[in-house]
Amino acid sequence: MPPAEDIQRYLTGVWRMMMGRNEGLSLLDISADGFWTSFFAIVLALPALLLRWITLGNDLSGPDEGTFSLMLRLGLIDLCVWVLPLIALMLIGPRAGFGDRIVHCVVSINWSSAILVWIALPPIIVLALWPDALDIAVLLSLVVYLLTIFLTWRLLNIALAKGGAFAAGVLAGLVIGGLFIQFLMQDMFGIAAQ
Repeated sequence: MPPAEDIQRYLTGVWRMMMGRNEGLSLLDISADGFWTSFFAIVLALPALLLRWITLGNDLSGPDEGTFSLMLRLGLIDLCVWVLPLIALMLIGPRAGFGDRIVHCVVSINWSSAILVWIALPPIIVLALWPDALDIAVLLSLVVYLLTIFLTWRLLNIALAKGGAFAAGVLAGLVIGGLFIQFLMQDMFGIAAQ
């Protein structure tokens, strides 16, 4: 586990990158150790993810299925949606001309994901506190989704250092890959699309 000061520095770095500031990248550890340490961001995101799993588990579980079982499946899906696109990025990156920036991307994406998971909580909280506010939650979800796409594009633009169009292409691949994994696994686990 990295020291708290390092975690704060990494989160500050990716926040600056998402705000379009290049110097944020210099706050990240882009070494081999930094690469592996960046997966600790999953632990930072876990409380927000747990709240999501509990809320969705309560909403989606039927009379024949327990909430805990559903929460475990949702957790496995989220973990795969987080990690598998990064693995694909590492495999495709050298062939797509950004092999020298893979570590920058993975480290940046991991630490930023810890922030973005927390940013995505308001619609879940609205539904948990006000179940009849589905329309408001859906609208809020759309706004949050568009915001996270924009912030991730800014982050990738700096991490890749190959221009906005290139970053948009990589982002599109990550989003499409993540959605494919999510829908495939939901189907495998018999979970209705959320």
